[in-house]
Amino acid sequence: MSEPASISTGIAARYATAIFELAKEGSLLPSLESDLDAIEAAMAESADFRSLIASPVYSREEQAGAIAAIATGMGLSPVVSNALRLMAAKRRLFVLPQLVATLRGLIAEDKGEITADVTAAKALTQAQQDKLAASLKTSTGKDVKINMAVDDSLIGGLIVKVGSKMIDTSIRSRLAALQNTMKEVG
Repeated sequence: MSEPASISTGIAARYATAIFELAKEGSLLPSLESDLDAIEAAMAESADFRSLIASPVYSREEQAGAIAAIATGMGLSPVVSNALRLMAAKRRLFVLPQLVATLRGLIAEDKGEITADVTAAKALTQAQQDKLAASLKTSTGKDVKINMAVDDSLIGGLIVKVGSKMIDTSIRSRLAALQNTMKEVG
């Protein structure tokens, strides 16, 4: 990991831990989750919001004022809006994507859940996702939340990532392995 990436990850982890502890003490974890959903949606949908959190052009005061207005408009909880204001005052808004990811991890760990990133050649039905989640729960011992993605280039099969483990049953990877084997023979 590059040094700037590890620095921003460390900053995000410290803020995330503080926000999580405050939310947990106040029994506000459900509102924290809805706040994270709102922030993720804003980051995905608004180029202006992404620019605000990433651009060094805005002054501390401009960032703090904009974040205060955005937090109020989105109806964020006091814990999250105060943390965002503090991050703006300290010029730390650039770590917001890592902060959201870290908070999601802390909440999932608290609930005894893990997230599986699943990439399939075509969209799985809800029944297939439930069956996959049940199978992963048996092997991991934890409740599994599935993040689905579709990639037509897989041709068929799945790629499942759970923590540091990856299971690749895609036809694309099998064809690549076969091609490498044939190169070794010839």
